[in-house]
Amino acid sequence: MILTLDRESYGTLLATYQPQVIQSAVAYAEALSALETLLEKGEDLSAEESAIATLLATLIEDYEEQQLDQMNLEAVTPHEVLRHLMEARDLRQADLVPLVGSKGLVSEIVNGKRAISKAQAKVFGSFFHVSPALFI
Repeated sequence: MILTLDRESYGTLLATYQPQVIQSAVAYAEALSALETLLEKGEDLSAEESAIATLLATLIEDYEEQQLDQMNLEAVTPHEVLRHLMEARDLRQADLVPLVGSKGLVSEIVNGKRAISKAQAKVFGSFFHVSPALFI
């Protein structure tokens, strides 16, 4: 099924969000903020907004993969990957509590005192839009 977008509405959204290839941490933060703003609408997204959200998510994922590729992944621990992604999104440990369950557990995971389980890796992968394998 091919969905036709309203050109005027889509053009207005493009002018508002100005999606482009992300090349800096500032642009990354702006893209994340724009995507979160759109996603807050939930199921009330128009087809045009959904298209912009998909575009932004793709740009964000590409930037995150580029940043991870620049790291020497053999020398990087899953906890370092988690801390990097948290820093890139300006997240605090408290922001991960709803994903994991308790402040103490999040603290132990982030600080490398507890291994990341497969279930937690899946949750983090989904949350950060990266492969869960990065956390194992």
